[in-house]
Amino acid sequence: MVLKRFLPRTLMARAILIIVAPVVLLLAVTTTVFYERHWDAVTRRLSLGVAGEIALTIEQLEGLTQSRQIDQFLRSARNQLLLDFRFRDGALLPTVPPPVFFGDGILSRTLNKAMNERLDQAYRVDTSDGDLVMIQVQLREGVLDVRVPRERLTSSTTSVFMLWLVGTSLILLLIAILFLRNQIRPIRALANVADAFGKGREVPDFKPWGAIEVRQAAAAFDTMRKRIRRFVAQRTEMLAGVSHDLRTPLTRMRLQLAMLPESPETANLRSDVDEMQAMVEGYLAFARNQDTEAAVETDLPLLLEQVVANARRQGAKIALTSDRHLLVPLHPNAFLRCMTNLVDNARRYAQHVAVSAKRVGNMIEIAVDDDGPGIPADKHEEVFLPFRRLEQSRNPQTGGLGLGLAIARDVVRSHGGEISLGVAPLGGLRALVRIPV
Repeated sequence: MVLKRFLPRTLMARAILIIVAPVVLLLAVTTTVFYERHWDAVTRRLSLGVAGEIALTIEQLEGLTQSRQIDQFLRSARNQLLLDFRFRDGALLPTVPPPVFFGDGILSRTLNKAMNERLDQAYRVDTSDGDLVMIQVQLREGVLDVRVPRERLTSSTTSVFMLWLVGTSLILLLIAILFLRNQIRPIRALANVADAFGKGREVPDFKPWGAIEVRQAAAAFDTMRKRIRRFVAQRTEMLAGVSHDLRTPLTRMRLQLAMLPESPETANLRSDVDEMQAMVEGYLAFARNQDTEAAVETDLPLLLEQVVANARRQGAKIALTSDRHLLVPLHPNAFLRCMTNLVDNARRYAQHVAVSAKRVGNMIEIAVDDDGPGIPADKHEEVFLPFRRLEQSRNPQTGGLGLGLAIARDVVRSHGGEISLGVAPLGGLRALVRIPV
């Protein structure tokens, strides 16, 4: 569980990690095994060769006594061994240790070990010069300075090999990343289409593409989307037929009641017919929602102003505060009906209503607050059920039909959002609508 917090979250990053981790591990193993052991072995052999040549030179040099013989011998050794020999008569080795430079650890350690094996005299190794390694050996008559080219002690093929290895790995990683980006693109396209479909937006030009598995997932999603659309269309057509069939007998009943003399019985029957008509219309509004309407860029503050204006014409005391320039893809008629239901529900039970809209991150929050009696917390989910009313009276003028909040939640969820109830700052009920931008 702790490791999960450090792992990347996106598929692209995880795929790159799957590729990079083995390459880095391979480079680490190669560096440890080849760079250390192989370079150490090569450097040791070269160092032993140079130390042996110096030892042989010193052995021959100690048998010479005349200065001219020494100069002639060193000149010959310099030409044959390609080492710069200088003899300083009467000199002594410096007592200060040579400086240590990062990166010369293997060379310095290997060369010192080889000199210990080949020489009995005191010596000093200085690798501070870039291209030359200074070796000083204390002899009886003085100090022998030997300037050794660094290329005589190290193998350049190792560095070239490591450079090619790292460079090739970086090129292969770049190619792999470019290839992965092309493989991830159809997955992202499918995710965007699914997200748009969940928000009720149309993506008419979507076509499956990419790898076979991605094409299969995209084709399955497209088939599911078409089935859902077909089901919604069939349901809408069926409800249109039910609406027509139910309104016809209700109309006949109204005509027959109009021809009957006024009496308490006919008044009760007329009230029942009106209630039945209202229930049919309410159910059709609940089931129809916005599926037959296309999503368009909608000016949300303008839509809320229309809702508030309609409520004020009916005598409601309502205030509106909203951020400007809130353009959201909406089904405008459905969302207008949703906000109208919420505002009507608030003004039915309260004296003052406040509507506010603002953007929070990638979401838009719309709050409808009132100063009414509110709803108990344990009833917040129950009131979203169709035809569920907390008021026990059968009067639709006081308690409604129990469809307002159900329709509101249905519309909000069809836009990919959510609606919740809580306590308003005014003391009553707060209906909070959150929809994605």
